[in-house]
Amino acid sequence: MIDLFKALLLGIIEGITEFLPISSTGHLLIAERWLGHRSDLFNIGIQAGAILAVVFIYRQRLWDLLAGFGKPSNRDYALKLGVAFGITAVLGVLVKKLGFELPDQVTPIAWALILGGVWMVVAEYFAGKRAQALGERSDISWTVAVLVGVAQVVAGVFPGTSRSAATIFVALLAGTTNRAAATEFAFLVGIPTMFAATAYELLDVVKSGQAVHEDWAAFSVAFIASAITAFIAVKWLLNYIQSHRFTAFAIYRVAVGVALLLLVPAGS
Repeated sequence: MIDLFKALLLGIIEGITEFLPISSTGHLLIAERWLGHRSDLFNIGIQAGAILAVVFIYRQRLWDLLAGFGKPSNRDYALKLGVAFGITAVLGVLVKKLGFELPDQVTPIAWALILGGVWMVVAEYFAGKRAQALGERSDISWTVAVLVGVAQVVAGVFPGTSRSAATIFVALLAGTTNRAAATEFAFLVGIPTMFAATAYELLDVVKSGQAVHEDWAAFSVAFIASAITAFIAVKWLLNYIQSHRFTAFAIYRVAVGVALLLLVPAGS
């Protein structure tokens, strides 16, 4: 029962942090130090639970893209989603083949949170300047699509960076000055990305025989908790960005990063 409660907490943490620009991976790695280490399948699987929330929220948009694929604007948008995902998939597999593993120390995560927070403030400033120069632009260019794909991989390599923050701000800086449009594209690209990552990890676990050791009850509890809390968090965020900047998230990141460096100075 205690283990299920810990899995529930991890699922809630994942659901809240996956799409808020504060880094879900960084928070999970830190939380695991008190709630127990989990398998890669568990961590990636509950991210897929959070993605389900986005699928539900954007279900009409996804259906319009699918049903109206013959329409040039829909086809163009869908192809750009495909390009962004393709770049992420290729580079992601390459990173995996090179043997990259997430750090098990707090210090690099803390610095990623701090530097990411500073970068968000700087990026928001320049994104605002770009918006003034270009005006309100909701279109997604091929440059934006490519850079968003690369940003997803960078966020995966450096826990604490935040996939949502990296992709949203890359889109804003590259010319999509409308926050809602940039956020929508970033979130929609995350759907095939996280589902593919989960499938890849699941296949690897099944091949290696580790699946028999997975605690599927805890996995299920965390998966459902992640999906529910992510739905609430995304709905809140989409409303929040209509009238607020991302500054509060940047301050939070810096505060958490500094606190971690002070409380865990050895990074152990």
